[in-house]
Amino acid sequence: MNIKDYIESGIIESHVLGLTTAEEAAEVEAMAKEHTEIKQAILDFEILLENQTNKDLIQPDASVKTNLNNILFAANSSEKNITSSQVNAASVHHINLSRYIAAAAIILLIISSGLNFYFYSAFKNSTDKYQALLTERNTLQANNAAYKTKLDEINQSLGMMEDPHMVKIQMNGVKGKEENIATVYWDTRTKEVYVLSNKMDKLPEGKQYQLWAIVDGKPVDAGMIGFDCAGLCKMKVINHAEAFAVTLEKQGGSPTPTLSDMVVIGKVS
Repeated sequence: MNIKDYIESGIIESHVLGLTTAEEAAEVEAMAKEHTEIKQAILDFEILLENQTNKDLIQPDASVKTNLNNILFAANSSEKNITSSQVNAASVHHINLSRYIAAAAIILLIISSGLNFYFYSAFKNSTDKYQALLTERNTLQANNAAYKTKLDEINQSLGMMEDPHMVKIQMNGVKGKEENIATVYWDTRTKEVYVLSNKMDKLPEGKQYQLWAIVDGKPVDAGMIGFDCAGLCKMKVINHAEAFAVTLEKQGGSPTPTLSDMVVIGKVS
């Protein structure tokens, strides 16, 4: 496994944020024990997340600290002012002191709850933003992979077209459909057949183009022309033929050609 690709896959960040499954978490922990690069990547993201949270920290208003100090000071003064002549009222002062301490505890609880809520909101916001970025990156990677696949298919097709062992048969449009053009490339060594839809009418719903080889004067099914060919579409192997033609058939093909829906035809030189 490529460690760099594993780190860049987003699994490290998802693990730190608690977004991985139990199996994925176990895998990351096992990989961290085995590879120092992964362990360091986990530590780096934890530090980054902590720094981001601290950057957005909102300090409590200064008045909160002042009010809290006043309450505690008042409670402390009340305790010190108890004299021997006030022994009978000691219990009353003790109750008041308890109330002050309870009030201070409530204030601290409110502050703590507020900070906890803030940290949770900040963490959730950061997690949502990261998840959105991760999804966007994965989508871009998937699109790039799809584009690369199509580009590879086109480059491969260009190489095949230039192969001297390939016989090129141009199929021109029949009467009434002259604007249609397609080309067959026939490998003289392997007898494999490929077709290129140079310019073909848009397919009606539920229809598909079907290639036919004319062998000894009879049409032989050479396969359905695919919808997603980036370059040459690979068809069925044909050992010999006098001509090739394309008809418009129902989706999935037909055992015999619909001659009234023939689109292009070309003879083998």
